[in-house]
Amino acid sequence: MEEPCGAGAAAPLRGDAEEPKQGSVLFLGGNEVKSSAVVKYSSAPPQAAFARLQEKTDLKLPPANWLRESAKLGAAGTTILGNSKKSKPFSSFGMAYDFIDSVGNDVDVVSDSENIKKLLKIPYSKSHVSMAVHRIGRTLLLDELDIQELFMRSSQTGDWTWLKEFYQRLIDQKWQRKKKSKEHWYQKAILSKFLYYSINGDGAAQPVPSTSKQHQEGPVAGESDEAGRASWPAPFEMPSSLSEDPGASNQGLKNDFVRNILWTFEDIHMLVGSNMPIFGGGRYPAVSLRLRDNNKPINVLTGIDYWLDNLICNVPELVMCFHVNGIVQKYEMIKTEDIPNLENSNFSTKVIKDIAQNILSFLKSNCTKEGHTYWLFKASGSDIVKLYDLTTLCEETEDKYQNPFTMPVAILLYKVACNMMLKKNQNKKHYGTIRTLLLNCLKLLDNGRHPQIIASANYMLSELFQLDEPKKEDSADFPMNGNSDESYSEEEEEMPDSDENGSYSNSSDPPDDNKAVAIIKSVGELSVPEKYKSVHRIRPSCAFPVCHGTEERCRLVLNHVLEGLKSVDSSVKKEGDLPAADPSTPIPLKYEDESTSGGPESLEKQMALFLDKMGSFQKGKHSSQSGMIPGSWQYKMKLQLILKSSRAYYVLSDAAVILQKYGRALRYIKLALQCHDTYCCLCGSMLPEVLVFLCQCLTLCGDIQLMLAQNANNRAAYLEEYNYQTKEDQEILHSLHRESRCQVFAWATDLSTDLEYQLSVSCKCYEAAYEILLFSNLKSQNPEQHIQVLKRMGNIRNEIGVFYMNQAAAVQTERVGNKNVSTTEQQLWKKSFSCFEEGIQNFESIDDATNAALLLCNTGRLMRICAQAHCAAEGDFKREFSPEEALYYNKAIDYYLKALRSLGKRDVHPAVWDSVNWELSTTYFTMATLQQDYAPLSRKAQEQIEKEVSEAMMKSLKYCDVDTVSERQPLCQYRAATIHHRLASMYHSCLRNQVGDEHLRKQHRVLADLHYSKAVRLFQLLKDAPCEFLRVQLERVAFAEFQMASQNSSAGKLKTLSGALDIMTKTKGAFQLIRKELVAETEQISKDKSPESLPVNDSSAGLNKEEVLKLLGIFESRMSFLLLQSIKLLTSSKKKMGGSNDEEAVLKTNKQVYSLLLRATANKGLSLLERTELILSLLEQLAARGEGSPGRQ
Repeated sequence: MEEPCGAGAAAPLRGDAEEPKQGSVLFLGGNEVKSSAVVKYSSAPPQAAFARLQEKTDLKLPPANWLRESAKLGAAGTTILGNSKKSKPFSSFGMAYDFIDSVGNDVDVVSDSENIKKLLKIPYSKSHVSMAVHRIGRTLLLDELDIQELFMRSSQTGDWTWLKEFYQRLIDQKWQRKKKSKEHWYQKAILSKFLYYSINGDGAAQPVPSTSKQHQEGPVAGESDEAGRASWPAPFEMPSSLSEDPGASNQGLKNDFVRNILWTFEDIHMLVGSNMPIFGGGRYPAVSLRLRDNNKPINVLTGIDYWLDNLICNVPELVMCFHVNGIVQKYEMIKTEDIPNLENSNFSTKVIKDIAQNILSFLKSNCTKEGHTYWLFKASGSDIVKLYDLTTLCEETEDKYQNPFTMPVAILLYKVACNMMLKKNQNKKHYGTIRTLLLNCLKLLDNGRHPQIIASANYMLSELFQLDEPKKEDSADFPMNGNSDESYSEEEEEMPDSDENGSYSNSSDPPDDNKAVAIIKSVGELSVPEKYKSVHRIRPSCAFPVCHGTEERCRLVLNHVLEGLKSVDSSVKKEGDLPAADPSTPIPLKYEDESTSGGPESLEKQMALFLDKMGSFQKGKHSSQSGMIPGSWQYKMKLQLILKSSRAYYVLSDAAVILQKYGRALRYIKLALQCHDTYCCLCGSMLPEVLVFLCQCLTLCGDIQLMLAQNANNRAAYLEEYNYQTKEDQEILHSLHRESRCQVFAWATDLSTDLEYQLSVSCKCYEAAYEILLFSNLKSQNPEQHIQVLKRMGNIRNEIGVFYMNQAAAVQTERVGNKNVSTTEQQLWKKSFSCFEEGIQNFESIDDATNAALLLCNTGRLMRICAQAHCAAEGDFKREFSPEEALYYNKAIDYYLKALRSLGKRDVHPAVWDSVNWELSTTYFTMATLQQDYAPLSRKAQEQIEKEVSEAMMKSLKYCDVDTVSERQPLCQYRAATIHHRLASMYHSCLRNQVGDEHLRKQHRVLADLHYSKAVRLFQLLKDAPCEFLRVQLERVAFAEFQMASQNSSAGKLKTLSGALDIMTKTKGAFQLIRKELVAETEQISKDKSPESLPVNDSSAGLNKEEVLKLLGIFESRMSFLLLQSIKLLTSSKKKMGGSNDEEAVLKTNKQVYSLLLRATANKGLSLLERTELILSLLEQLAARGEGSPGRQ
């Protein structure tokens, strides 16, 4: 069932709704014509049975109830019951306002039933046709355009002179008002009396007194004439109230039909207004009543009239009363489906259907521009139908408001757009239609007369652009057919080919009329099936502009916002009291450097003032400098426009951050916050979503300030971006300054050159956002926002902590000749520590274990810097590992262990876990190394120091992961090898210096040998540590020599010597790496000498030549010594016992190698590369000696 009135109707209901009636398919004369009708609204009283008049009743005598109010006739009782009632020029607009849901989408035509009938009778009638046509979306509004009445008014008032001149020039050069005949008024009067007799009840004539006889004709004619004249409003000298209440009845926009019916005729959907009286009785629940002169047969025009009235109102039967000279003769009942077959009134219903479809196609194909008034005109007796665009003709005059349809059309466009916007399930694909409606509405309005509608339309236009949608949706959701303001593309506006689709065209035929948009050359063509069937249907949705990027979309939004703000500001009367400001003059942007910023301390005061002001907003304080009255439309609209502009600037700022244009981003977020400041000044109570948005703005501002701090190298470019302003931005800012000084957020949006100040501002922005969430109780409603703010607070506090920590490290390196820690360093440590501690609390409060671990790790690093600062600055020979160093290193270890506990296990975040383990290993290693190298012998015993070093080294090894494949694996392997080397060296040293306890000596010997072996194995895995590997092997040789010194037997010594020589032989890989580096260096030098060569990095930059020379010298010395001792022992053994063949071979090889080595060392002219190659050849000879030598197991 249909509702009595459409949703969003502009005017209140004018009576009780009649129960809707659903029509059915009617079968007429064998030709099936589909027709159904639904009564959307009815103000008629319940249907009453008509009174059948007695034969010979004289209808010329007026009944007693004539022209009086009647409950049976309802509000229309004093009129001529609508059948002959004058149609008002804006009747379709009244219906459209009441049923706004149907306009622009579902319905093809909105019109008075009289206009529909007149159009469908065009091929049968010689009468003139004059109608105004307007397009709203896919709906056409048809209204009678009474040219005679219009030109009578023009003669009296001077209005419409342009149309009168045009009409006389092109159509009727000798125009004069045609008066209606006496017969016309006689027929109207007798019909009126008949209808009043029919509801009188007793059917008897009750004549009024003879003194009233002269009233018989005059009032009827006078009323009709006056009604028509009053229905035309003046050409818009309209009061401001009408702009807000376009349904005002004094402008003829009232829907005063007895019934509004949704009539579907074939595939055409029409919203029709009808005043036809309907009675009960007979075989059907409803009948229409007609009066006919028995001497005049029913013609085709009358038959079509009766048939269409019954179809539109879904009345199944017609009651015909025949009279002769006003004397009732008889009644006849005719079924609706039989009307087309009446004698002398035979017509084809299928032809009527074809006429309807052709006329609709013709109008839809040519009335293409929304907001334009088209005039469909056929002169009396003519076969040619012409369509003119009156708006285009009117534009040639000075004032577009000379066209009285301008304002009703604009209001209807606006209302349809509003209705579509309010639908919650509105598909984005309809946004193009809404935009077209609003743009066409704005074209018709004058800012000085209708500021509220203009401001509202611009706001709705800005709302169409979704600022928070992903970029890809721009092209996915909307048709990509350009930024057309109209619903048609160029191809659609082209006229159809006349051969296929009819003969209307733009050609000048007749040659003197080139003003017509389109022409039907013969009305007979309308009866040809599908003659004017057009493929160019009005589309249900229009093209939405394709925005190629966020900035373009936001700029379109801001453009509409600015137009809306201009409308609001121009309507506020108090503008003259404001100080003059030129919108075209740039408003200077405040710029601070470190000399004027006042540092972070001044931020505390500014933040306190800001939070105090925010608190005052919460209490409901507000003021407008421009004098806007809270609650007025200007006040409400400006709040919405300002908030929209704030959101647009926020999106622009966010997009600039993605592009790394941080100066531009700061400028946009400054404008967003200035908009928000003005909103706060105007708004008495802050909505939660507005406060959440403010938090987002402050959070983004904090991000930008942090990015500016981290990218200080581009400061000049950022400053240039920051100071640039568009004219549009200046004008919006000018509108904001009418209401507020826009300085509440100045502390957050200044571009400073001081790094510390920028970091502090960033931190304060996050803190402000957090405070707003806190005191507004928005934490629980916006958990995601709360988490994001706390994360950023933790992050910025980490950044500031690192900043102060690096400053402390820099001060430490500059400290020369002063062993005491300065006060500045200590203050920086405290600031850094405080920031890290607060950041850790932030992350722990949101259970962010990973970031908490990172900050704990940074705190450990700070403790290490503190430990390094307590190193004595005196010479290393007096240096000892101090208690302060031990204290801070142990604190660092505690923080690293806390970080590991925070993570729990490696799976939580492997990279962070590995990083913390590495830092912890480094701390233990550094502490052990310092204790080993600068042993605190003045405070501790050697044995205790060795124990602590050993424990620290072993813990360092525990957290040094050499097995996991990663980028850090070579570092871990090098660290572990170094630890084993240092431990082996320490135990080697203990063994040399220790006397007495043989068990302990043996333990140290085993440990030294074990760690040397592990160090060698790890160094062998590395391809970039040949010197370290060589040093470890040389220490192993020294360790063997030390053991040999305590041996007494020749066999034992020989075995030890053989083992030592084997160790030397195994250094072959290290010497090969050294040779490779030296060869690469030589080749590079030769390339550099070439004139065509380009400078490249030194490939042997990692090779320390001095170190290689030193180690090579030691290696040659120790090799020479071992070979000499081996030769002596083997020679002695041979003399005493007679050596075996193997021993002889070994002795021979050793003598040969020793000889070569002596000659090489004696030759001082050999280069480093030559000496390396010689050593390699000697090692190869040693490696090739027999496997059966003594001591080789």
